[in-house]
Amino acid sequence: MFNDKSILVTGGTGSFGKKFISTLLERYSPRRIVVFSRDELKQFEMAQEFTSPAMRFFIGDVRDRERLVQAMRGIDFVVHAAALKQVPAAEYNPTECIKTNISGAENVIHAAIENKVKRVIALSTDKAANPINLYGATKLVSDKLFVAANNVVGSQNTRFAVVRYGNVVGSRGSVVPFFKKLIDSGATELPITDPRMTRFWITLEQGVDFVLRNFQRMHGGEIFVPRIPSVRILDLAASMAPHLPTRIVGIRPGEKLHEIMCPRDDSHLTLQFDDHFVIRPAITFAFSVDYSRNILGESGTQVESGFEYSSENNSHFLSVEELRQLNDSL
Repeated sequence: MFNDKSILVTGGTGSFGKKFISTLLERYSPRRIVVFSRDELKQFEMAQEFTSPAMRFFIGDVRDRERLVQAMRGIDFVVHAAALKQVPAAEYNPTECIKTNISGAENVIHAAIENKVKRVIALSTDKAANPINLYGATKLVSDKLFVAANNVVGSQNTRFAVVRYGNVVGSRGSVVPFFKKLIDSGATELPITDPRMTRFWITLEQGVDFVLRNFQRMHGGEIFVPRIPSVRILDLAASMAPHLPTRIVGIRPGEKLHEIMCPRDDSHLTLQFDDHFVIRPAITFAFSVDYSRNILGESGTQVESGFEYSSENNSHFLSVEELRQLNDSL
């Protein structure tokens, strides 16, 4: 699907972008891969590592519509991964978060339509479902923008979809490298925000594979949610440092006890497939779609009324030993 095609990744120097691009280069022969981001140092460092002749590096910010339009010329597929993602930082800097996560989403949509990009997938977060923090609220708005974008493309074939998942194991700012840094520095205890806390768990490789697969699956307008395991924060601490006690430090501003990826209020829109869920759009489009059967021929069924997919009620929790093995493999 990606052979001899041009792909642009916003926020391409981040954890996801680097893994996504390395996977593309391993599995396909793309004509061009454009890394669009605002950090010149990270781009310079990435250019030393990714030396394929297909690589291109564009300095730019998703807040800059004109620069996005320039960068997307001749592009077939876009992954929108750029965002301000730190929950406490968003609470203290709400306007900056809005500019990047909402206005930036609008600019990506405009540039994709302007350049007749074939397919666009925007990365979302569990925090966009029933949001209680500003970051989640901005990503909910972003999700709505990308879904509704399918309604404004007119007769052209540009299609937009969203991929939503939870914590990526080992990504920058996540708890695993934070705990690891404390352990390596000789910490005598691990800080725990709340002993009841649970989280969804997905590896970077699984996240990339899910996005690649959904480019093949998508009709346009879907929110794709992977079916993945959950972890208990105390089990994670025990798997990484069984010899260390924990200290309860309290929930940070805007933080949830449990993550939700398919809200109860969307159960009438949610379809269950073998390895993922699809939340259908609440609005209708000019094109007719049967979301219960995707482009790959996979079939889904309607979930029960009131169904909610959360890290708390998940049927699959990783054990301490499973977590230890997973951490060792990172």
